[in-house]
This record gives sequence, C-alpha cells and structure tokens, in this order.
Amino acid sequence: MKIGIDTFACEGGKSGVGVYVMHILKRIPPSGALYELFGWEEDRFVYSEVAPDLEFIPRYPIGGRIASTLWHLFKYPQFARDRVYDACFFPAAHKQLPYKSPCPTIGVVHDMAAYGGSEKTGEAWIGLIRQVLPNALRGLERVIAVSNWVKQQLIELAKVRESHIDVVPNGIDHAAFYPRPRNEESVVLIQPFSFRRPYVLYASRLEHPLKNHVRLINAFGIFKERTKYPHRLVLAGGDQSGAEQIKAAAAASPFRHDIFFTGHFPPKHIPELYAGADIVVIPSMYEGFGMGALEAMASGVPVACARAGSLPETAEHAALYFDPYKPEDMADRMVTLTTNREVYRECRRLGLERAAAFSWDRCAAKTLAILQETLGR
Repeated sequence: MKIGIDTFACEGGKSGVGVYVMHILKRIPPSGALYELFGWEEDRFVYSEVAPDLEFIPRYPIGGRIASTLWHLFKYPQFARDRVYDACFFPAAHKQLPYKSPCPTIGVVHDMAAYGGSEKTGEAWIGLIRQVLPNALRGLERVIAVSNWVKQQLIELAKVRESHIDVVPNGIDHAAFYPRPRNEESVVLIQPFSFRRPYVLYASRLEHPLKNHVRLINAFGIFKERTKYPHRLVLAGGDQSGAEQIKAAAAASPFRHDIFFTGHFPPKHIPELYAGADIVVIPSMYEGFGMGALEAMASGVPVACARAGSLPETAEHAALYFDPYKPEDMADRMVTLTTNREVYRECRRLGLERAAAFSWDRCAAKTLAILQETLGR
C-alpha cells in the first residue's frame, strides 16, 4: 500500500504546521505501507534529514497560495491516480485540500481561523476559503483535530460529522524544551541577539488584530507603571498583516525603549529564548492548540494567557488567565506572576506537570494508526 503526504502548505518545515510534519515524519516506522511526499519543487531537500528514506515528488515550480490551490483543484486528482496512492494525508487541511480525490483522504485541522472574519484574518482569499473548504473537509474520510475546541469548530462551522473527527493533540520536544539553569548574568546571548533580563516574552507572528499584540503593549505599560520593574517586553515573530499597527503602538508607548522586536526568530534557538524569560504572556484571541503555552511550561516558565480558543484546554489549571480584550486584566496577571513568588513557583510546578502529558511520540503513533485504520476500511 502507498500513502501520499502533501507538504504544500507546510512552508518548508518552518511554520507550526511544518514543525508538526517534521515530527510525524521522524517517527514513521518501517512497515508494509510505503509513504511518499509531494509538494513544492523548492522543498525537494527540506525533509531529507528527518525522512531520508521517503521519496519526495516535486510538483509545481511556481510558488504561492493561488498556484497551490489551482494545482490541488485541477492537477491533484490525476497525480494521485498516476502515483497509485491508496490514501493521501493532508497535514495542513485547514489551509489546503483538493476538492475531490480518487483515493481516501485524511486531513489535520490545526485551526479554523479562516471563518472568523476581519477579527481573525484580513486576507483577501477568505471568501473562497469559506465556500470551498467546508465541502472539502466534509469529503475527508477522517479529520484529525489538534484540540477538542477545534473539533467543536469543525462541527459547528464546517458541519463535519462528529463520527469522522479524531482529536490528537500536538506534542512537545522535551529534548529541546526543558528548564535550564538560571545564572546571575544580566544578559542572555542567543545568536544573533542579546536580551537583557528580566524579560516578558510573547513568541508569535506579528499579525493584527488576531494575535492581540497591541493590547499586550498597553498591558505592559500598565505593568511597568505599577511595578517600576526593569522588565523588557520581547516580541519574537516575523511581520504579517497588520504588523505596522503593532509597531506603531510600541513606538507610541512611554516604555518603547523596553520593547524589543526580534523579527523572525531562528527556530533552533527558540527553546533558549523561552528558558531565559521571566514569564510568558499569550494574549492571542484565537489559538487552535496553543503551542506557545506548552513550550513555555515545558521550559519551566510561568504562563499568563487569554481565556480564549484552545488555550484553557491546553494549559488547563497550570496558567493564569485574563480577558484578552482588557489590558488591565492582562496587566494584573503579569503583576501577580512577577510579585508573588508563591504563585510563580506554583505555576511553574503545575506547568511542568502539564507539559509532561504531551509528547510527539504519542501524537505520531495515534496519527499513523488513524492512517492505517483508514486504509483498512
């Protein structure tokens, strides 16, 4: 049997979905099923290190979302027939799916942000996604949701049958994210950056209003006024839609000299960035899973996050929660974590316990089992 794995919307392994794919590929065991990758021609060698035994079939040299959509609509069905696939796996089913397939399909949905209108995303292709994606999702043999919250969104927004949905939470790489010794140095050196400690961290792409940076910047100002503490705010992430509004808010802050933008941060150094933080704040109004909360907790760093999306499901009782629309509420939690050492230590302890419940081994094993079960139907 042969299973095709679509890597088109995985951004060369650099995005959150790309990291997910890398961890799944690492854990594909030798078996009777033959797995094969297909995607952008430019990604020919991206997966060679984590999956050296899997063949990569390059398709479509012209990049871009429109080109990818057209390929899936008009070229994928014949391609799947020519490759004689018994099934196809779509790790980014919330971004890219064929409308029809000649073989059974399994897709992973990491979020349903495309349905939230201007509050979620301002991209022009939203109308097309809303028209095409629900039918494509309903056409999948199995849908894997990364959280129960995403599962409920699939049922309510895309009308996917509950019996077709499996919830498989993401994992965490405990070899990379773990508590590191805290020395007395005032500066953390993470090439090519240096960070003056203590700092408050939010690691997320700069997207407004979805990721809620502007209210975090306002909350940071309230926190600084109330505590007079030397903390800096580190915003780690590349520019996306609305980034200029986030930077304008930072420039207008009376504490602008304590706000640091890193731009796109090297993924291999992200664990060090988390481990060096005093606290992590996640104000996002929409998260399908909340990987940032999990990475912070695994690093032994207390978390304050929005009571929104899947964040309460992922962090459970290990974080402090705030209303993402109220900077004062956000600031209150930041003040609590930095002034009350008993709460700080308890959040740290509970966070480490919560993070231990997640692993990529479990995620991959369950995902691959679903693929095999689908083939056996």
